[in-house]
Amino acid sequence: MAAAVEAASPPAAAQQQQQHGQPPDMEAFLRQAKYPLIKYTDMTAEMREEAMDVCITAVEKYPQDVEKCTQMIKDQMDKKFGAPWHVVVGRAFAYEITYELRSILYLFVGGTTGVLLWKM
Repeated sequence: MAAAVEAASPPAAAQQQQQHGQPPDMEAFLRQAKYPLIKYTDMTAEMREEAMDVCITAVEKYPQDVEKCTQMIKDQMDKKFGAPWHVVVGRAFAYEITYELRSILYLFVGGTTGVLLWKM
């Protein structure tokens, strides 16, 4: 009888994650999502690498302050590749934009933070 009760209850790790408000698979997902995931880009390889470095640095430096994060990305991209660059950083957004050819980057940093960078 005791074995049937133990089999019906979730494992201790899953139970602990549910208490913290995270689904059981979220922790595993965040462990795997340590690298940036590019969803869309048409930048050249050199520009893409520099833009990714700037975006990753800004998101890691200001994880709770989106305004400072976006300002840092915009300022560095304006200096390196000329103005005007536009940036959106967040967790849940959709976009439809007009941009210059070879100047858009949409990526996820840390699995959940989306960064949209484009030049107009």
